[in-house]
Amino acid sequence: MLLLYNLGIRFYHLLIVLLSPFNSKAKLWLGGRKSIFKKIASTVNPNASNIWIHCSSLGEFEQGRPVIETIKERFPDKKIVLTFFSPSGYEVRKNYKGADFVFYLPLDTRRNAQRFLQLVNPTIAIFVKYEFWYHYLNQLKRNGISTYIVSANFRPSQVFFKKYGGWYRKFLLNFSYFFVQNEQSKALLASIGISNVTVTGDTRFDRVAKIAVEAKSVPVVENFCKDSRVIVAGSTWPKDEEILFEYLSYAPEDVKLVIAPHEVGNDRINSIIQKSPFPVVCYSNSEDLELAKTRILVIDTIGLLSSLYRYGIIAYIGGGFGVGIHNTLEAAVYGVPVIFGPKYHKFQEAKDLIAQGAGFSINSSFEFVHLLNNLLSDRKNLKEVGNKAGYFVNSGLGATAKIVDSIFSSEK
Repeated sequence: MLLLYNLGIRFYHLLIVLLSPFNSKAKLWLGGRKSIFKKIASTVNPNASNIWIHCSSLGEFEQGRPVIETIKERFPDKKIVLTFFSPSGYEVRKNYKGADFVFYLPLDTRRNAQRFLQLVNPTIAIFVKYEFWYHYLNQLKRNGISTYIVSANFRPSQVFFKKYGGWYRKFLLNFSYFFVQNEQSKALLASIGISNVTVTGDTRFDRVAKIAVEAKSVPVVENFCKDSRVIVAGSTWPKDEEILFEYLSYAPEDVKLVIAPHEVGNDRINSIIQKSPFPVVCYSNSEDLELAKTRILVIDTIGLLSSLYRYGIIAYIGGGFGVGIHNTLEAAVYGVPVIFGPKYHKFQEAKDLIAQGAGFSINSSFEFVHLLNNLLSDRKNLKEVGNKAGYFVNSGLGATAKIVDSIFSSEK
């Protein structure tokens, strides 16, 4: 199995090389790892008190960020070495001030893992949610480095819990401790003999609560909303927009729509404009006069979404008709009902929002129209549903403190 794993890693690398001339993300992935060990050797002091924190991409970073910032606040002498696997994480957060060093993670080979750990020499390693790399985990354990996973969320469908998953379970045995989101994850780990587990919840609750407190005022959006009833749709894909546009074609005139698409390239923005049933104003070239006349505002820049949900009375979270929904907690923290497509089952918070009566999954335009009509026709019910969303987020706070307390009490 190890031979097959190593071959798979090398085949993946070859595929990236072949795709890089034609694919921007593959090019960034490859280019970002060029001379990576020279960069690490020239900047990181292996004799310092280094803590290595690894995130797959941007979503995992948002889960890890409260842990990073709490460690830096409590232990300012610690140096944080933050790594990403994906360009979508690294390229957005490569200048993140909360970490002392930010790198791409070198490919998972035995030699790379040995060299990386020799150069960084971490006292602690923390993996966020997932990313199970055999050689890195194996070398961490061989070197006696305490290794934790935080905000982990395990599912029965994962290979670790299958009859044929024996070799893959070795990955998990390298962790010193697991901080998981829910009881199901703890039970699944117990079923394969792993008991060094604590249910601490999801650190994203702490993150979104902080974001809400620090939310920016966005005058353009305020002028757009005024006295209208506004639906804020975040991280949308074409199928999401199709459903939103169909509803808006029949919605009351005081209902407006803010769309913050998942990607903001010119092609995507132009596609939204062309498919819209009403004239569209884009955030980057908006004017007060245009805002007063239009029903659709498209956010064609990044970095605003987490502050935008505060302006809506209902939030729609994109991705549920594709690979999976995006962050529902960013919206729920503002006390608004949250709606998303059918692919949400990998996300515990989405399932919990539904169970609390604060979140809703739809499978079609028809279901969306029916749901919106019901919510908007009863103001009292709409407010009650929103309050449930806000209460749900408040009830999940505190995971970060539990994790940091536990890690550093055991490291004394």
